[in-house]
Amino acid sequence: MVQIIVGVKGKGKTKRLLEMANEAVKNAKGTVVYLDKSAKHMYELSNKIRLINVNDYEIMSSDGFTGFVSGIISQDHDLETMFLDSFLKLANLEGGDITPVVDTLEKIGEKYNVNFVLSVSMDAADLPENAKKDVVIAL
Repeated sequence: MVQIIVGVKGKGKTKRLLEMANEAVKNAKGTVVYLDKSAKHMYELSNKIRLINVNDYEIMSSDGFTGFVSGIISQDHDLETMFLDSFLKLANLEGGDITPVVDTLEKIGEKYNVNFVLSVSMDAADLPENAKKDVVIAL
């Protein structure tokens, strides 16, 4: 399952994502992972959440990003939820079409029973149709 927090820059998406991650880990039976573009939020996350700074890895395309996500899942069979802050930057999709990556995450989520929560910096009206159904918070 994919859930999306959407809103233009500066509206509080990261704050909401951090709150959701900290709440999710309280009831999680498996692992919770938080992907970010830096380690800046390390102290705002529960120590039970694995924070991965994606910029530490050479991910040059959206295909590379989905491969990276698949690699994380392949190494952790107890993975329950992945939170993806600054999704457009992490997935190399700034100014691009997010449709194929959202579709891929949906398929991966169904196959491996992993929930994805994405923070997307754009106006909700500008989301592609396949992503609009996944919006849980629009700021």
